[in-house]
Amino acid sequence: MIKHKLDDPNVVIDHQAIEDSVNIPAPYFPFTLYPWQKFVNACIFGARYQDTGRLVWNQILIMMGRGGGKNGYAAYLSFYMMSKQFQIKHYHIEFVATSEKQAKTSFTDIKNVLDDPTYEKTLKKVFAATKVLIQHRFTKAQVQYHTANAKTKDGLRPGAIFFDEVHEYEGKKLIKVFRSALGKVPDGRTFYLTTDGYVRGGFLDDMKDKAKHVLDNFQSLPKNKLFPFICKLDHEKQVLDPTNWEMANPSLPHNEELYETMLEEWEDCQVDGAVTDVVMHAEFLTKRMDFPVEMVKHQVATYEDILATNQVLPKELEGATAIAGVDFADVRDFCTVGLLLKYNGKRYWIQHTFIHHLALKLQDINPDIIEIAKSKGLCTIIETDKSIKPERVVNWLKEKLQTYGIQKVAMDTFRESILGVKLKEAGFEVDVVRRGNVTHSKLAPMIDDMFINQTIVFPDDPLMRWFVGNVYVDELGNGNKEYKKIDKEKRKTDGFFAFTHALNFDHELVEPSAWMDFDVFTY
Repeated sequence: MIKHKLDDPNVVIDHQAIEDSVNIPAPYFPFTLYPWQKFVNACIFGARYQDTGRLVWNQILIMMGRGGGKNGYAAYLSFYMMSKQFQIKHYHIEFVATSEKQAKTSFTDIKNVLDDPTYEKTLKKVFAATKVLIQHRFTKAQVQYHTANAKTKDGLRPGAIFFDEVHEYEGKKLIKVFRSALGKVPDGRTFYLTTDGYVRGGFLDDMKDKAKHVLDNFQSLPKNKLFPFICKLDHEKQVLDPTNWEMANPSLPHNEELYETMLEEWEDCQVDGAVTDVVMHAEFLTKRMDFPVEMVKHQVATYEDILATNQVLPKELEGATAIAGVDFADVRDFCTVGLLLKYNGKRYWIQHTFIHHLALKLQDINPDIIEIAKSKGLCTIIETDKSIKPERVVNWLKEKLQTYGIQKVAMDTFRESILGVKLKEAGFEVDVVRRGNVTHSKLAPMIDDMFINQTIVFPDDPLMRWFVGNVYVDELGNGNKEYKKIDKEKRKTDGFFAFTHALNFDHELVEPSAWMDFDVFTY
């Protein structure tokens, strides 16, 4: 693709810009650029169309295994783009990520360079820096960082935007908000930095599809400006030979410490070539090798079967009897309450999740899915209360009594002493269920059957599908299984476990079709 672009007689090479992009930051940064970074520099700073002066590539996707130096590279590029030699004033740079910690990473790398005692006196004459803003005194270029609150970005005039770890982006809203501000200064650039991840059907999958289309059809796409620099394994078995790991991380031959760390990780998840830690093995392939694996034998359901839960809720369920399920792990975290119903050979699960605002602030939870759930009325963010009060669950169930009968409420013992009392006071029957491998082993065949045959329905509920995707099945031997959370910080599972609590009493549910055929309402 690059050779084809550079063969265009209208494309010229700005050699000085290429040299400056490498040399200007070099005296101040504690590392030198790897060969792959110099190569990318040449393409994104050095190639222009002669007739218009426009960039050949202005959208840059850099996707490679963890540890490749993407954030340090972003800091290095930003230092250059703020400089006098870059020759564009007010070229503001925005770092964007789904969490503040991630958004600050490259910003902090620049700040550390400015605070280095060796160069501090020299650089203080050039830069003014606070904890949230860095500004070049002469070019007036600024660097700042942002999280996923996409409502507060009016007035931005970016020259370059770095979207970090885009594998965590569920949708395109955040991308669109920031990119809509481009075009106010020359040579606008968008950088997408990421490893691969576990979110399927999100923004990164769309970008990978677009990149493949560009690389397969570049000759017929003369106006394309996407530069897809993707490093990954081609086949899963290539991971068995460490000499292949450079395919996923081109920094590896130049970083011995990273290579030793990866060898340790690889050995930790297997013994004598046999995988002993399924989650760690999947993490290594996905994050280190950029080869995402769906742990088919160890996931609750395939991606396709989880998507198939998006079916319509039939009107015939109105008046049906349900089993309620509640999962309430912590009063300052998530709490899910839902109803399990049966009709025409299928099971239906209707849920609502209460989320304490501190959970979103203190934990690295993907905000995109929360925004989507809020827009669909699937969750409530608790801003004012110090905790999630049991009355919220009780009131939600009372409201549902207007449409459905509720036979009983199933929950585990952890919060039964608090929530159970309130439910009983409101007239609900409460049944406590055991949580763990004994219960899960009994439920597993039914759960497998529902997903494989696509007879479980979460009507238009992406939050519930997210809950399911955050769970894996731990095979304990002797046929025993336990459902566990994939990631304790980023991935919530409350909706799934509320669902399993209700499933314990699935045998007590009667399908409406079994009694609604009788003309009992015409007396």
